[in-house]
Amino acid sequence: MKTSLKSAVALMFALPSMALASTWKVDESHSNAGFAIRHMMVSNVNGSINVKSGTVNLDDKDVTKSTVEAVLDATSINTGNAKRDEHLKAPDFFDTAKFPEITFKSTKVQKAGAGKLKVSGDLTMHGVTKPVVLDVTGPSKESKDPWGNTRTGVTASTKLNRKDFGLTYNQALETGGVAVGEEVTVSLDLSLVKQGDAAATEKK
Repeated sequence: MKTSLKSAVALMFALPSMALASTWKVDESHSNAGFAIRHMMVSNVNGSINVKSGTVNLDDKDVTKSTVEAVLDATSINTGNAKRDEHLKAPDFFDTAKFPEITFKSTKVQKAGAGKLKVSGDLTMHGVTKPVVLDVTGPSKESKDPWGNTRTGVTASTKLNRKDFGLTYNQALETGGVAVGEEVTVSLDLSLVKQGDAAATEKK
């Protein structure tokens, strides 16, 4: 009897904290990942990569206890030029036949001012895992979509060196320098759908 009473008391204290945690799934059809890299030392080439999946476990009481995981489809790389995209997917660069996914898993979430976060985590790309820090804005104010789903959104950005992930291919220019820069600017714009809502999801 005493054991049952203790269990009931423990459950009463646990329920409020459980209620403060919410799970959000990335709506991949309304999310995108972009990148920019210097080309020929004179201009930037911009591209996109499809967001394959993602989950945010949001601690509504203490956002620093939240976690983030995301998967990008490396085979979807698109820079608006078919020959360039084919080369980027080849072994010289991403080797997408061998490494079809880019993944991120958070290790730490910190507040960085009003509506700002710094999310540290492990980025795995081209078979190499390195720590990165995302500068995040959001989550935005929650809203209901026409299908009754609760949505929020976040944007994130970071800069990384492609050589850290084994993407070392380059060509020297006759005028000096190289054809492809090393620093890559990465941006994410994610639409998140709260899980557990009774409403049906949007038909795609």
